[in-house]
Amino acid sequence: MVSLDRVQHDAEVANGVLVVRASGAAAAKAALTGSPPGRAPESIQLLMRCPVHRSLPEDTHVFGDCSLHVLPVGAVMLTVPEARLSTGFSDLRPLMFQPVEVSAGLRNAFSGAVGHVIAARDVLDPAGVAHHLLGLAELVLRSALREKLRRADIATEHRRAALAHIRAHLGEPSLTPGHVAKALNISLRRLYQVFEGEQNVAERIRTMRIERAKALLADPAKAGRGVGEISRDCGFVSATHFSRAFRALVGQPPTEYRRHALPR
Repeated sequence: MVSLDRVQHDAEVANGVLVVRASGAAAAKAALTGSPPGRAPESIQLLMRCPVHRSLPEDTHVFGDCSLHVLPVGAVMLTVPEARLSTGFSDLRPLMFQPVEVSAGLRNAFSGAVGHVIAARDVLDPAGVAHHLLGLAELVLRSALREKLRRADIATEHRRAALAHIRAHLGEPSLTPGHVAKALNISLRRLYQVFEGEQNVAERIRTMRIERAKALLADPAKAGRGVGEISRDCGFVSATHFSRAFRALVGQPPTEYRRHALPR
């Protein structure tokens, strides 16, 4: 299990998001690397910063094999046994060990259910509460997973559309990330999020321009065209700028690349 100090630290930054963790270092490594977990973790922990009534005691409340821990920073951690979830550990990997945005409605449903359980804990049957909390965990996990996958699908479509637009307009010097975002009718911030974890949009445009230039320089049918003309066809405003960018990416100037690439 993770330490309470670590949980409290996470709760301070997990404003408006859900954090899902699993017990055991092996499970954490499997979730982060995508490798097989070997064996499933004993428990799944759902940590969410949500409005909790001040009257709720900051303590751990155990109900059978499930528990609720109310933190002093306005967050709640729900722990349920992994074996009792219909959504397996491997299915939950897209949610694990990262902040996942959740809707206000889902946060309110979670905090409301938690608040009612803890407020009436003295008169509720622990085994019945455990079933209730397990259902709550299922609801939150499935809803968050569906939203995560939906966003991933949208991001994939945006990425595909962005690359298609870039390819179609590589020869235009005015092509910038801002123009791409406008063409896709999304914000510039959202466009950069779509390419998060890889080359950013500006770098991708530059790389694709150089790749097109390499193809043109190595094409015998284009041997009669000057390097400056090819640079303009690839959207560079000047031959000097093109030569500098080409050398930085390829490791040699375009004239030398062409000399080695063209058949003798």
